[in-house]
Amino acid sequence: MTPALTIKEVSHSYGPRKALDDVSFSVPPGSFTVLLGLNGAGKSTLFSLITRLYAARHGEIEIFGHNIMREPGAALRRLGVVFQARTLDLELSVMQNLVYHAALHGIGPIEARRLAHAALARAGLADRAKDKARALSGGQMRRVEIARALLHEPRLLLLDEATVGLDIKARADLLALVRELVQEKRLGVLWATHLIDEIADDDQVVILHQGRVLATDRAQAIIVEQAAANIGDAFTHITGAAQEKLSA
Repeated sequence: MTPALTIKEVSHSYGPRKALDDVSFSVPPGSFTVLLGLNGAGKSTLFSLITRLYAARHGEIEIFGHNIMREPGAALRRLGVVFQARTLDLELSVMQNLVYHAALHGIGPIEARRLAHAALARAGLADRAKDKARALSGGQMRRVEIARALLHEPRLLLLDEATVGLDIKARADLLALVRELVQEKRLGVLWATHLIDEIADDDQVVILHQGRVLATDRAQAIIVEQAAANIGDAFTHITGAAQEKLSA
């Protein structure tokens, strides 16, 4: 089965500082994969490479087998993204935000409104279509951004620290929505976070630390391998050992 996302030996530097160092992993289709790392681990840099905000000069990135440098159109058509920074136009209505985004993907206004109404209903925001984006709560804005990212029916969804700034209930609701999408639409999801409590035992986890992948497996398998009580303790063991090796 072709992976939803393949990252192979990807490196990236900002001048003399290496932000990513030979990163390799894959995201299976129809799966929830967590990219776990502290702030500064390289998560946002990797997302920028996957979405072609930065050019990937070292390594290969493929979306459902389509290389993002050689086949950018085919690759990016299969990709939806929710970035860490909020990107809604606050002065437009929710529907206007979605219709404008759909137009960028070549979707006409009638079809765009149909798709937008369906996406908002799935996100529990069917009654907010006419409201200005600035009238929404932080959690509702994130739901709209997810609805927008899915308008062109991608098969891979990236979310970069999507719950930052949200309260406990909004975080839980957003996670539940994305997990439902994985099950119902068979989306491949890469969920980047530094928050341990967003990880379930059966999630695929990629631990990224200082630009390097230190572990990739099911969360429960990582816990067992590290003889840890939970994924938080396992993360501490793995990253601590890496720091000791660098300091030696």
